[in-house]
Amino acid sequence: MEAPRPGLNQYVVHRPVYSAPTFQEENEKQETVQRTFKERVKGKCSCTSRRALLIIKSIFPVVEWLPKYRWKEWLLNEVVSGITVGLVSTLQGLAFALLAAVPVQYGLYSSFFPALTYFILGTSRHLSVGPFPVVSLMSGMFVLSMTPDEHFSFENSTDPNKTEVDTAARDAARIAMSGTLCVLIGIIQLGLGILQIGFIIRYLAEPLVGGFTWAAAFQVFVSQVKQLLNVPGKNYNGVFSIIYTIIDIFANIAKTNIADLIAGLLALIVCAVVKEINERYKHILRIPIPIEIIVTIVATGISYGVNLEAKYNAGIIKSIPSGFIPPMIPDVTVFSQMIGSAFSIGIVAYAVAVSVGKVYATKHNYSINGSQEFIAFGISNIFGGFFSCFCASTALSRTAIQEGTGGKTQVAGILSAFIVLIAIVAVGRLLESLQKSVLAAIVIANLKGMFWQIQEVPRLWRQNKWDSAIWVVTCVSAIILGLDLGLLTGLLFGLLTVVLRVQFPSCDSLGTIPSTDIYKNVKKYKNICEPEGTKIIRFSSALFYGNTDGLKNSIKSIVGFNAMKVFNKRNKALRKIRKLIKKGQLTSVQNGIIKNQGTDNDGFEPDDDPEDPEQTENPQVQTKELEIQVDWNSELPVKVSVPKVTIHSIIFDFGQIHFLDVVAVRTLKVIFNEFRRIDIDPYIAAYDDRVLKMLESCHFFDDNLKPDICFLTVHDAVLHIQYQKKFSDGHDSLLEKISLLQESKETSDFTDEAEIYAELDNLDRVR
Repeated sequence: MEAPRPGLNQYVVHRPVYSAPTFQEENEKQETVQRTFKERVKGKCSCTSRRALLIIKSIFPVVEWLPKYRWKEWLLNEVVSGITVGLVSTLQGLAFALLAAVPVQYGLYSSFFPALTYFILGTSRHLSVGPFPVVSLMSGMFVLSMTPDEHFSFENSTDPNKTEVDTAARDAARIAMSGTLCVLIGIIQLGLGILQIGFIIRYLAEPLVGGFTWAAAFQVFVSQVKQLLNVPGKNYNGVFSIIYTIIDIFANIAKTNIADLIAGLLALIVCAVVKEINERYKHILRIPIPIEIIVTIVATGISYGVNLEAKYNAGIIKSIPSGFIPPMIPDVTVFSQMIGSAFSIGIVAYAVAVSVGKVYATKHNYSINGSQEFIAFGISNIFGGFFSCFCASTALSRTAIQEGTGGKTQVAGILSAFIVLIAIVAVGRLLESLQKSVLAAIVIANLKGMFWQIQEVPRLWRQNKWDSAIWVVTCVSAIILGLDLGLLTGLLFGLLTVVLRVQFPSCDSLGTIPSTDIYKNVKKYKNICEPEGTKIIRFSSALFYGNTDGLKNSIKSIVGFNAMKVFNKRNKALRKIRKLIKKGQLTSVQNGIIKNQGTDNDGFEPDDDPEDPEQTENPQVQTKELEIQVDWNSELPVKVSVPKVTIHSIIFDFGQIHFLDVVAVRTLKVIFNEFRRIDIDPYIAAYDDRVLKMLESCHFFDDNLKPDICFLTVHDAVLHIQYQKKFSDGHDSLLEKISLLQESKETSDFTDEAEIYAELDNLDRVR
């Protein structure tokens, strides 16, 4: 449908010009009553049956959705989804345990225990809770830094020049360290949830998370290449660890195990191809092809049948004990050493889970509670940590499978946990012959989605270069400095970009479309003009202590002069004029001085003449100070230069200002008073009530700056100025002229008394 041409649709409004006081008085503004702290606490602590039920539902969301469960419609799909996700969780748990630097069976525990508690406490209906490669890698890097192989080495009894590693003691220490870290992560998450700090996720911007996860995916890829090749090497952690690892891989690449390399590459190619088929034909495939399961079964059968470990020294899982281990008590003495890593891992795990959860919540028209998610994951990780799990989050691929195969609620999640339970109790031993290189290939194949995030960089560059810079800085920092320091660097850089963006507020000069109340940037439209004698300035950001200097510079640039310098120049000119009067070179008439001859006003041109001493050459001229009215844009006496000011009013459009601090209010007051001193009337337009309240609380208004300088809209202010200038401009042009006496000291015809009084009579008649 074609849009109507301008002029066909019109609106006409007839209303008074409103200033802030008149609008508030006419419309009876209601003041908000602030409750005391005691009253607020009392309101929160009151208990009714309805409030108690709401609290129970908020803490245990399962109470809210389970009674509404549609058993006949959803259960069959949930079973299919649960079985599919459970099989994938089993294999990913085994694979991600390698990243977490613990034996593979602990990946199964990490896929089982957290899902049980999240079923009761979580607010997302589609998240598949369990290990996530980035979080697993971050946990593993910390565990390796605390329990390196060197701590468990001993001399070989047969060859004193060689050392061996006590793998049993090392693995036991790493399991304990991983479980303790998981408990501390849970405590931190639970504390943040109780304090209702779910909003912290807002500071992890999408570009920051994208850059961080790409860097983490690269770290995971490098670590799994080492497993894929089955080459020996040290475990590195911290700054430049990824570089050292790459150097180590190339240094030992000649020791690559060919059997592991072939098995890993074949598994990687098959997984990548079939995953691409699943993605392209997902609208046809009711259930995606479980390629990880197929590859695992085939690879395990080949390894067992050929006996790859004995013949080719292939690296296999070797042992997967059946059943559970007893709960462990975390070693609280090491909490102080892991608090920093625990905080960063906990935030990343939470951010990934909530980000994915919000996507599916939006798709299925429900909402998730950020603070409750902190509580849910916190309790899940505390519970899992006592059973030697590593930190839980969600995996993008598992969640997509759970939703894509018909999962509607966490019933699918609890069913997938029972599939993992079967693997823990009965099936685990069947996978002991599986090569670790195949698990590494499965991990790498699941990184495709994270690697493809690099496509966001060109798009971000076109849309917003600051966001593109956040992505790149976070990614590079996480690769070079390590994941924890990289995340901190990205967060600080992101906050810095926010400061820089508001450091220099955008100020525009506005004009009006003729015969309308539309005001736009004068530089962007041709058919626009500024009201005569009036400047309109619009601010496009919050004003605070950090950008007040930029604000003042922007105002000077728009109006074309420095109000303070103009005031100082005028004072200097007045002092010289008074000296000329005292010397008898100027004659004052009533409250002014009369022009005889003068020179052009050259604005800011330097004035090189030295000030004359305080003396008078004509003793008959009175030396008292005179109140002089001057037209500063006309010709002035010789050697007096004052900048010309062509405006009489300035309007500050506050329509886009939502925040002011005390420093900004004080700065605005100084700016307004500087304009008033040079006879320019300042006004505020399109203010927000909260901004006006801030001005009042900071004592912005006084006898000189009254609330009636504030107007509802820019057009209100413009109409007010036009009305004032039309009916209140009563300056006498004769009294605003400055003159020199002739050298003969004779009064010129210009100063004839009759002519002066005739002009005054005309002025009275006009008034």
